[in-house]
Amino acid sequence: MNTEISGVLLSFALTLLIAFPLGKYIANVFKGEKTFTDFMNPVEKFIYRFSGIDPKKEMNWKQHMAALLSINLVWLVYAFFLLLFQADLPLNPDGNPNMTPDLSFNTAISFLVNCNLQHYSGESGLTYLTQLLVITFLQFVSAATGVAAVAVLFRAFAEKTTEKLGNFFVFFTKTITRILLPLSIVIAFVLAFNGTPASFDGKDSIVTLQGDSVQVSRGPAAGMIAIKHLGTNGGGWFGANSAHPLENPNYVTNMVEIIAQVILPMALIFAFGFFIKRKKLGYVIFGVMTAGMLSFMIPNMISELSPNPALQKLGLADAVAMEGKETRIGVAASAYWQVMTTVISTGSVNSMHDSSMPMSGAMQMLGMMTNCFYGGKGVGLLNYFVFLIIAVFISGLMVGRTPEFLGRKVEAREMKIASIIALLHPFLILVGTALSAWVSVRHPEADWAVKPSAWLNNPGSHGFSEMLYEYTSSSANNGSGFEGLGDNNIFWNVTTGLVMILGRFLPIIGPIAIAGLLARKKYIPETAGTLQPDTATFGIMTYAVIMILAALAFFPALTLGPIAEYFQIY
Repeated sequence: MNTEISGVLLSFALTLLIAFPLGKYIANVFKGEKTFTDFMNPVEKFIYRFSGIDPKKEMNWKQHMAALLSINLVWLVYAFFLLLFQADLPLNPDGNPNMTPDLSFNTAISFLVNCNLQHYSGESGLTYLTQLLVITFLQFVSAATGVAAVAVLFRAFAEKTTEKLGNFFVFFTKTITRILLPLSIVIAFVLAFNGTPASFDGKDSIVTLQGDSVQVSRGPAAGMIAIKHLGTNGGGWFGANSAHPLENPNYVTNMVEIIAQVILPMALIFAFGFFIKRKKLGYVIFGVMTAGMLSFMIPNMISELSPNPALQKLGLADAVAMEGKETRIGVAASAYWQVMTTVISTGSVNSMHDSSMPMSGAMQMLGMMTNCFYGGKGVGLLNYFVFLIIAVFISGLMVGRTPEFLGRKVEAREMKIASIIALLHPFLILVGTALSAWVSVRHPEADWAVKPSAWLNNPGSHGFSEMLYEYTSSSANNGSGFEGLGDNNIFWNVTTGLVMILGRFLPIIGPIAIAGLLARKKYIPETAGTLQPDTATFGIMTYAVIMILAALAFFPALTLGPIAEYFQIY
């Protein structure tokens, strides 16, 4: 047990060790300062020239959002039609079929918005062509979209008063050429040399130790798995995701993959402090996010490592909940992954979350419900910024001063936007869950391709948790699931598709709008009475705002799901 915990502590320490200098490097990249990756300049210039982009053209926040949304619309249409006709295209050695229109709709949106919710099984639902030209492609560009968006936030607070917030396409291109691509190549090499497939061969026939003949899927998986984690994407090449022995062969690859998931969300926090020259603010944000992560990690770890009462009643000596976990990885590393993959928006799994203990399931859902403790690639910091603005406003009211953040007054317009975005996330989750619960109870035999009576493989509170988890994961752009839910049907494909696209782009537009509005306001020099956001006191205030809002919004739903199940078991 001590060895397992040591592995978890080592994983976190290595992540922090990499993230801090990486944050400084990212800040230098977006500032346009000299870095060791300047050899990519000719490649970037060719991309700009070929695409008709003027890299010196500055954009305001509205132009940034117009560029972001328009190019994402192009990728959505492109992905939808490739998935719809994938069986008729090359690189399909296993003869996998086309996707249905509703599944293609869901999958295209899912990978476009960095959610990677999979209502199909990886190796049998896609061809090698769509794995590469749709899935892997979208995993790069969706991650780069989030980072480019947060770079606008960086620029908004780097100067005193400005409407010039850089160029979206420059931020986007440099994110891929100088951050995602180099790191993905390193990770892919580690995976390939540890046994992850990296060829275009079709299925291989093997005979197991007990004499069964089975077909094992292969393919160019290592590169896709590298960016799936680095880009906090999470979609598995194989249906079992990183619980699959070829996707995650051993403890070394398990550590590499979990570190890859967290380094960029963590590094972007430090990059913010370096970029605006307020490192202490970066440290405070990191402290709040780490405290939030530990608020979920500690109960989850205790729950998973404690004896399972159902097994104890059977008189089993080893009563730890091993169901759904891999022995080569262990319980502690699985519990660590469960929380890290849900507090950020990766959603990859090395164990089956549906088999988690009830309290663990609650912690995983709360990680996605708060959706700002490290969070997704760039978007985690944007979500945190919304709560930070709310905390600034409340703090200003408490001391009787006009709320200010970094020398800009926070007024009614900014608060309205922040409030709408803060309420949007619980609205999407709770309305979606209520709708699915109503349909499954009132119309169990309705024709949704799969009847609602067959959606849930578990009755009662756990079945409710499966539906709650699905919409939570969709709105948080996470993609993991309680896979007792039968979700590949018209109802779930369409409803989660709509939740995913709203849950992705509105929480990007809102914070960027706030940052853009604040950036053009007159700068107010700091005085003795100015609220300092880079103090432990304000950090505690922000933490309290996040946790109170999450508790008020989601506690009733959690009571019907994992909390009720907890009391049923214990």
